[in-house]
Amino acid sequence: MNRFAVMIPGYKEDMVIVDVAKDALKQNYPGNLFEVIVIADSFKPETLAELRKLPIRVVEVVFEVSKKSKALNKCMEVIGDDFDVAMILDADNVMAEDVLSKINLAFNRGFVAVQGHRMAKNTNTSFAVLDAVSEEINNSIFRSGHRVLGLSSALIGSGMGISYPLYKQMMAGIDSVGEDKEMEMRLLQQNYKIEYVEDARIFDEKTQKSDVFVNQRRRWIAAQLSHFKHYFFDGLYSLIRYGNIDYFDKVIQMIQPPRILLIGILFLFTFSSAIVHFFNFTIVSDFFILGFYYWLIIFLLTAFTVSLAVPKKYYTKKTFIALLSLPYGFILMILSLLQIKGASKRFIHTTHSIAGETHKKH
Repeated sequence: MNRFAVMIPGYKEDMVIVDVAKDALKQNYPGNLFEVIVIADSFKPETLAELRKLPIRVVEVVFEVSKKSKALNKCMEVIGDDFDVAMILDADNVMAEDVLSKINLAFNRGFVAVQGHRMAKNTNTSFAVLDAVSEEINNSIFRSGHRVLGLSSALIGSGMGISYPLYKQMMAGIDSVGEDKEMEMRLLQQNYKIEYVEDARIFDEKTQKSDVFVNQRRRWIAAQLSHFKHYFFDGLYSLIRYGNIDYFDKVIQMIQPPRILLIGILFLFTFSSAIVHFFNFTIVSDFFILGFYYWLIIFLLTAFTVSLAVPKKYYTKKTFIALLSLPYGFILMILSLLQIKGASKRFIHTTHSIAGETHKKH
């Protein structure tokens, strides 16, 4: 059996971190084979005191500019090398009690990088529902779907286990805000296969406010575009020279817009081309290149494909009400793109407020 370092980096996460640390200890995995390590950046003294009462390790870090990558690198420098697997959690994540056991089984099958099934801890607002649905669509397409095709699962940044020596070695050269995507690129570049364990459930707090929802995605778009520019030609060369489909597939994923943008833009083109088509505005008809019926088919096929990836449990009245927020989210997203420059380099903290126990309702 493998020995796990369960690392939980947190920045000013005083509201949730104590409960999350307590929950992380509740694994049906031998206690001598995993250690919970909270990486505390800018925590209150009383929070640190509460954490030190628990049978965990607390690693305090201080940086002029905080980054998750810096916190993880400093932690591994402090805790040493007596681990087989680095298990990364966000400061709001709650694991089901069998997660380490299931991740361990995947490592026993020879994998060195494994993504668990991260799912919503809360759906208490419309934007939390949209965030939860988006996560499950990604799970269906980029994780379970990719594995069915023999391709690697995508990493999410938390709820993932990676060979500790390999993770420490690769992270030493990573100092970006999107450290999970950088790690994923490097793993695929070196032909490592990433497994997905669908029944290893990790519960993650979903974004409750529209501004946070949009800011997250703006940061993700900026990071993805940066990775695309950096890795495109190398990915193309690896595909042609070595047949590394996994790596090139991941590079192409970096230019895919968030679905709220994709569907919103397709709807606008479809609606606009309909006006041109039915009212015979020939002056602007050439702008659309494709005719109305082509845009309609593309829009409907995209919407249908996305709907297939949504789990049945989200086909509810609550989800329908949340969908009414999509136009508002689309407008905010378009406006936020005007501020995308430098977003991939800035550390933007998302405050969490929902601690453990919520997962028991699922």
